Amino acid sequence: MLYKKFNALLNTHMRTFEMVGVLMRIFSFSLVSWLGPESPFMFVWIFNTIDAVLLTWCAALRKDSAYTLLNGFWILIGIIGIARAGGFIN
Repeated sequence: MLYKKFNALLNTHMRTFEMVGVLMRIFSFSLVSWLGPESPFMFVWIFNTIDAVLLTWCAALRKDSAYTLLNGFWILIGIIGIARAGGFIN
């Protein structure tokens, strides 16, 4: 039931949520570009994975299979990045 309310909210404000997701991604990659090895990698990976979830959800609601696949891929990469940054895998 909760996801239906969230879907309705996303549909009503789709462009805003997509812009927030894109700005989140720009911010996280800019942080890595500017700070290099001094970047807070765990924060960046978590932040980037959250924006990937948001953008995947929006793309799925719009029935945009290309962007659903692309952002779904970023979720997978984010999970791997979080695991590597957390020292769970090498």
